[in-house]
Amino acid sequence: MKARRTLLAGLALSALTPGVAQGQPIASFDYLEYEAVDSDRRQTDESYNNPVIPGFHPDPSLVRVGEDFYAVTSTFSWFPGLPVLHSTDLVNWRQIGNAINRSGQVDFGGLGTNRGLFAPAITFHDGLFWIVNTCIECGNNFVITAKDPAGPWSDPKWLDFGGIDPSLYFADDGTTWIVYNDAPPGEPLYEGHRAIWMQQFDPEAMQVMPERTLLVNGGVDLSTEPVWAEGPHIYRVDGWYYLLTAEGGTADQHSQTIYRSRELQGPYEPGPFNPILTQRDLPADRQDRVEATGHADIVKLDDGSWWGLFLATRPFAGQSTLLGRETFLLPLEWIDGWPRFLDRGQPVPMQTGRPDLPPAEPVDYDSWRDEFISPLGPEWIGLRTPGYVQDIMVGNGSLHVISGPNAAGSLERPAFAGRRLRHHSADFTTKVAFQPTGDSDFAGLLALMDEAHFLAAGIEGERLVIRLRTDPSQDERGEIIAEQPLTREGPVEFKLALRAGEARVSWRTAGEDSWQRLGEAIDVEPLASVHAGLFTGLVVGPYAYSQP
Repeated sequence: MKARRTLLAGLALSALTPGVAQGQPIASFDYLEYEAVDSDRRQTDESYNNPVIPGFHPDPSLVRVGEDFYAVTSTFSWFPGLPVLHSTDLVNWRQIGNAINRSGQVDFGGLGTNRGLFAPAITFHDGLFWIVNTCIECGNNFVITAKDPAGPWSDPKWLDFGGIDPSLYFADDGTTWIVYNDAPPGEPLYEGHRAIWMQQFDPEAMQVMPERTLLVNGGVDLSTEPVWAEGPHIYRVDGWYYLLTAEGGTADQHSQTIYRSRELQGPYEPGPFNPILTQRDLPADRQDRVEATGHADIVKLDDGSWWGLFLATRPFAGQSTLLGRETFLLPLEWIDGWPRFLDRGQPVPMQTGRPDLPPAEPVDYDSWRDEFISPLGPEWIGLRTPGYVQDIMVGNGSLHVISGPNAAGSLERPAFAGRRLRHHSADFTTKVAFQPTGDSDFAGLLALMDEAHFLAAGIEGERLVIRLRTDPSQDERGEIIAEQPLTREGPVEFKLALRAGEARVSWRTAGEDSWQRLGEAIDVEPLASVHAGLFTGLVVGPYAYSQP
């Protein structure tokens, strides 16, 4: 009993419920290490580098509370979901929790990786933090609250309206409103025709009122057939209500647009310079190329300046990136009463002047090592909601992964936990002790974009293998692209070296100095988010599977 208590002393994911799987072989991972290669991320007292939150962190929303800033981003079917990050200078962001971290809050069971939690929006009012969000195919729109942004957050209160991307606005007159994306009035005129609506919200009853108001039909200019107006936020500035929205879809045509009105419920007129942020009109051969800019949220500082977080991508070729959509920071310039991020044809700067705020301690994304001596931090995520049976635990200085019957390519929850890739070039290294009981038992590293796009490298039966899946028609475990016999006993170390669109896998038995190559260089461009629904980014970590 004492040994079991020690094993269960630290849970890999805080919401895992009691119960331990029986009968499957257990893989024990001694550490997981991350090291960026040739990183040029740097900051000074005068400047900072974009993105400020690198790696899979799309759809940022932020709020200022006194001297503190809090942000939240999308996670889709990853769990825990909705990471909450804190900053005092808008440049250095530390994750302090996850708003969805209990299995009873939301159920992602059976959902594809690209479903689940879309585009959260965080606000603060009268001592309480609010997040309003959409769960695609798992309950629609909901609101949660917390006194402390680090949590705990309440269970969702499900809201009676359709659409996506809701955002709360607390008006000066004491009323509260939700603004969101939904279908346009009548029949859509073309594919991607959407509208921005407003509906009053009762924060006491935690429910919307029945009537709604149309704010924007289609986008800035309906005659040009604008697509996917979404991600709306409202701000009150100098007697005007400003409506900030995204437009153009979340790929390379993404953009940010602005409207304003003297009245909260409109009518809203588009600004004379729209979009106020896009990179779609820039040459494809430019250096430090940033694409897909949009889905912004903005705040005002004490010096009168305005700053905004937004999502964008950094492709290594074409529109391909393994990093997914990341969070960037830029100032806004106000011109004749209208805000603007960038002039037309101006590229997103990768290094620029920082906000006039005391610089915070830098966050090091370039290098980390988890030796599993305490419960996993909030950066660790797995796929879909945990069930009753535990498959991942921290104890005795190891991460113990009980090999489960769900392969990485299934729509169930695989025995897997990982962390986001933050750089185009980086190494993930681990050491695993594993004694398979069958030829198909697997333990090693999984690099997963979604259930149809992943790479797994590790021990399988009495051999070392690399499996790759780039299409849903392939084996749910991935297709074997490299293998060799494992003739040595004891723990094995694995290194996954990612270099933009190429990957290499190396291995060695514990105690050896030199690494051996497993297979040849692997083309991992097919794992890029552009081939996997655009929403997620690569997550890498320990994984185990045992065929039932």
